[in-house]
Amino acid sequence: MYIATISPTTTMPAVLFSLMLLGALCSLGQAMSREERHRLRNQVVEMFDHAYQNYMDHAYPADELMPLTCRGRVRGLEPSRGDVDDALGKFSLTLIDTLDTLVLLNKTTEFEAAVRRVLSDVRLDNDIVVSVFETNIRVLGGLLGGHSMAVMLKEGGQHMQWYQDELLHMAKDLGFRLLPAFNTSSGLPYPRVNLKFGVRGPETRTGTETDTCTACAGTIILEFAALSRFTGEPVFEAHARRALDFLWEKRQRNSNLVGTTINIHSGEWVRRDSGVGAGIDSYYEYLLKAYILLGDDVFLQRFNIHYASIMKYISQPPLLLDVHIHKPLLPARTWMDSLLAFFPGLQVLKGDIRPAIETHEMLYQVTKKHNFLPEAFTTDFRVHWAQHPLRPEFAESTYFLYKATGDPYYLEAGRTILDNLNRFARVPCGFAAMKDVRTGSHEDRMDSFFLAEMFKYLFLLFADAEDLPFDVEDYVFTTEAHLLPLSLSTGPHSSSIPSNRTSKEELDDSNFDWTCPNTRLLFPDPAYPRNLREPIRSAVDKSCPRPAPYREPGMGHPPLRAQDFMANNPEHLELLRRMGVSLIHLKDGRVQLVQHATQAVSAVAAEDGVRFMQDMMELSSQQQKEQLPPRAIQIVSHPFFGRVVLTAGPAQFGIDLSKSSTGLRGFATVAEPYSGCSEITNAEYVRGHIALLQRGQCMFAEKARHIQKAGAIGGIVIDDNEGSSSDTAPLFQMAGDGRSTDDITMPLLFLFHKEGNILLEALKEYREVEVLLSDKARDRGVEVEEDCLTEATTPTSFEPIGQLQMSTLKVDELAPEQVTPSQQEVSPVEQDTSPAEEVTPPEEEASPAEDVGPPEEEATEADLARPKEERDSEDREEPQGDTDSSSQSVDELLADWREDLEAFQQMEKDEL
Repeated sequence: MYIATISPTTTMPAVLFSLMLLGALCSLGQAMSREERHRLRNQVVEMFDHAYQNYMDHAYPADELMPLTCRGRVRGLEPSRGDVDDALGKFSLTLIDTLDTLVLLNKTTEFEAAVRRVLSDVRLDNDIVVSVFETNIRVLGGLLGGHSMAVMLKEGGQHMQWYQDELLHMAKDLGFRLLPAFNTSSGLPYPRVNLKFGVRGPETRTGTETDTCTACAGTIILEFAALSRFTGEPVFEAHARRALDFLWEKRQRNSNLVGTTINIHSGEWVRRDSGVGAGIDSYYEYLLKAYILLGDDVFLQRFNIHYASIMKYISQPPLLLDVHIHKPLLPARTWMDSLLAFFPGLQVLKGDIRPAIETHEMLYQVTKKHNFLPEAFTTDFRVHWAQHPLRPEFAESTYFLYKATGDPYYLEAGRTILDNLNRFARVPCGFAAMKDVRTGSHEDRMDSFFLAEMFKYLFLLFADAEDLPFDVEDYVFTTEAHLLPLSLSTGPHSSSIPSNRTSKEELDDSNFDWTCPNTRLLFPDPAYPRNLREPIRSAVDKSCPRPAPYREPGMGHPPLRAQDFMANNPEHLELLRRMGVSLIHLKDGRVQLVQHATQAVSAVAAEDGVRFMQDMMELSSQQQKEQLPPRAIQIVSHPFFGRVVLTAGPAQFGIDLSKSSTGLRGFATVAEPYSGCSEITNAEYVRGHIALLQRGQCMFAEKARHIQKAGAIGGIVIDDNEGSSSDTAPLFQMAGDGRSTDDITMPLLFLFHKEGNILLEALKEYREVEVLLSDKARDRGVEVEEDCLTEATTPTSFEPIGQLQMSTLKVDELAPEQVTPSQQEVSPVEQDTSPAEEVTPPEEEASPAEDVGPPEEEATEADLARPKEERDSEDREEPQGDTDSSSQSVDELLADWREDLEAFQQMEKDEL
């Protein structure tokens, strides 16, 4: 089945194809030899040694290694990175996080030395504010995992004979230091706590927060319950259960989904978007794993109820798309974050293998295209946020799928992870996070989870059972991959633990189907997962060409060529119908083309449909071969002084700003009529100025001719699609009108609505606004510090994704013969044919700049407790009071814009 997604401009749809084509593999997957697996296993150990030894040599006792500068990151001594630093508590974070990894990799001597270092050097009573979530999963989990390994080794009789539960005593001490965070009326913890003073208000820099993320409050139960059962202190498990009970009670009862951010006092949802990625991910994980570890059926019941809703509303195989909890049929965003890569592994534990294989395959294709999973990528698999802090979630799911299927394909996926780490992330002092997967630039960070998780899963992937010092089936992995023994299910715990659970909550046996299967027996035939992956592969992979579909003699070419297709032509739509291609109008305004061979009028017509979809993809691929960078519109007048840079799209006609060393500078004014589709009536104001126009009603070239005739020196066309932004929509190059455009001798640039609204608001507040049109931003005012710049972020270069091919095509209904390959960066030519009835004068422009900065998926999940940085466009669709966006001042818009950038910079934490 072919699927193509179309982004319309109403009267003139823009066709965005993300093709998932059936195709034969060049060769079937073959089993990896034992020798090769052992070579890769040994390579994992060597890579771990490189990372761990550099941390010990250059960073210890600091919390983390800075691999580019070969020194430790000590909080307070290095420049603050914002909330991401809340994971650092001056407690040798990386060493504690790595303890059980040392044992798994058979480094018993190093483990014993590391435990002695922790006991002698680490202090937990520092006057420092830390993230409750991060400290729980990394430090408390690390101490408990280390304790579990120490007990196991001691019982073996050869190692750790001196050990007397010292790590457990430290864990108990830390647990009591985290408990004050749970002193709320709801039982949900504050997101931060002072290790020395607890939560006492502003004097301890704690207790002022009102919100936390769902995962932050719901990812406590494994560590706290293990601590209770190891120590016999029921208070820890009781608090963790109370928090989970409260989240369950606050779920949306119709959709059975939970939001991303919740008020810890009132229980009101602050962010109502719901997914399986940042901000929620490990909440679902801990419900299922709490059942596995503790044996309490209520956790399984809750997980299965949530899971059914996830598969009903969020799962759109192979995609996992966020929705609104109150309106689950409405998408909440058009991109996915990398943290959802854990979900196929969780589906394996659930026993739902088919969607796990499909989603993992999609993630694998994105990984192969960009070498690593970008922090966020769009539904058509373009880079949305380009960072990659060496996250382990994809490796985790790869391991679980190999365990479930035995398919050597997943060994090859693991090899890809290893090769990319060594080729692109390895540096002399360790492994450096990727600042931009597109350029390969590095960031001076190596998070502790890289050692705690990545090497565990990769070692387990390639190791034989006899290579392991213990049976991993006797343990459950926490979200930080720490090992807790399943024997805790029979450990001491209070049967009278207080709970918010009501007596009405009864167990439904139907919720326990297909849970925790014996994966060793589930898929004896490795061909099964291969058959599921094949439909997700792209037929345009250069290394695996597809033969042309068979056609009966005399049938000639397909009846409709991709280059001739116009999405609003009834004849073309009828031809598509005969070929089995149908149009589906999505809730986000796009249109999806789906090709089902069984719905074609004949076998030949079905083949024509296949050829049409392939041709469309090839056409858009050709259009992307010639690319130009975006243009810049810089506000240079007072009080901006060049600090505001708006990302703009170029035109195929007029002056090419890339050939100008100075650009074009002038004062901006709004043309009348605003559409620019007839003679300009305020020519006296437009003359000598840069005219602002609204997209719609006529061709771009026609607008340019009208303002040029009025004496304008340049033009800026502002999108009429409210809420559009270069952060979330691909830029395109404005095309001509099918005839010569040599008469247009001035530059014309295109701004999406969000960026254009900033310029319009500046005009409302300041009578004279001077702008610079250029190929890139020029020097700002000398008084402006670099970290205060408010630039719009723009992707650099995108190409069709390897086996999940995507491309963008925007078609002109007026002059189809003039559709030419795009020379723009991310999408091809677009003609201006927006509906006339939507034209709105600038005074009535609605919608302030919407927050599209990187969501909570940036560093820590605790970041999600900050609603200012996490609001997305859908949240803004629910107006608060009588706020009129048109009355917002430019300062407010700039403040909102800065939030986008700040959130973008904060995408550097451990868990979203």
